[in-house]
Amino acid sequence: MAQLSKKLAHFTDSVIRRMTRIANQHGAVNLSQGFPDFDPPEALKEALAKVATGSTHQYAVTWGAPEFRKALAKKQSRFMGFEINPETQLAVTCGSTEAMIAAMLTVCDPGDKVIVFSPFYENYTADTILSGAIPIYVHLKPPFYHFDIDELESAFKQNPKALILCNPANPSGKVYTREELEIIANFAIKYDTFVITDEVYEHIVYQPHTHIYIASLPGMSERTISCSSLSKTYSITGWRLGYVIASPSIIDGVRKVHDFLTVGAASPLQEAAITALNFEDDYYINLQKSYTEKKDFFLNGLEQLGLKYSIPQGAYYVMVDISEFGATNDVEFCEWMASEVGVAAVPGSSFFHEDIHNWIRFHFAKNRKTLAQALKALENLRPMAEKKFRKN
Repeated sequence: MAQLSKKLAHFTDSVIRRMTRIANQHGAVNLSQGFPDFDPPEALKEALAKVATGSTHQYAVTWGAPEFRKALAKKQSRFMGFEINPETQLAVTCGSTEAMIAAMLTVCDPGDKVIVFSPFYENYTADTILSGAIPIYVHLKPPFYHFDIDELESAFKQNPKALILCNPANPSGKVYTREELEIIANFAIKYDTFVITDEVYEHIVYQPHTHIYIASLPGMSERTISCSSLSKTYSITGWRLGYVIASPSIIDGVRKVHDFLTVGAASPLQEAAITALNFEDDYYINLQKSYTEKKDFFLNGLEQLGLKYSIPQGAYYVMVDISEFGATNDVEFCEWMASEVGVAAVPGSSFFHEDIHNWIRFHFAKNRKTLAQALKALENLRPMAEKKFRKN
């Protein structure tokens, strides 16, 4: 019988989504896959209900319904600091997941090299494989996740076609400083490299840190492919509304790829989401305040439990060091913790290119009651883990 594609041998199913299935199997508090357990804003739910009784149930324009694109371009122009033309610089996708693979397929030919910071969101490795690209990993050292300038330039000297930049970063919560972004931008210009960004957490940043769009830096608008989505900002991960912002020549290519990947994002959801895109600045201020409170509550709980972690600067994840427990296999540890302790996390090895097995990732996009339940269960982690994993 004919064999399946050799590409499949180089990546697994999503470890993140697998941990959700394990959490469901054992009834554990799911702090693995990053989706909220609270509803989107009421105004957005009301808009969806209104659309459901209307007539917007057929295909929209392949690269995005016109009114949705206009609202999105207006909102992003405000935050990114430069004017975005909804007719020529924007493509709507089925979530940022499709936005990223569409960007990769647009700029990469088989054999092209792509720089990936490690740790990284697990999709990036799969994206490089599916597009036939070869990843060059640049290490970010915990707990502050700084990169080494010489290592980064060494990667650029290998003539990569693109660099993938997740900012704020999943899983580390790193927010890149202006100085760091300028270093990346200068190398991208010097070595003629595209920058593909994943900025889905653009509005979830903790003071005193600020999110800066690398596309807004001098010389970068023409070579940056900005990918993002509405999922995290408006707590609608199930709506799968993403987008790509880039120069017209790049967007022409992205639209071609997108057309044959998914045809188009859900038409009624685009119409409903216009309501959210028209929110005033107060919404984003309150979003940041809400997630700051969740972060502080959960990290304070981890502190009281004596767990070691790296402090996130943005996004809604925290990396926890489990080396004290003596576990040598973080996948086994997470599966055990879900079944026995009752809390699900993601093994850190799914994010690192390096052979690292002492980190796990929790997310805190949950109600305080849910976070309190998780922290209560984690009170049993140390005694149970030491009994299970500590060698006598």
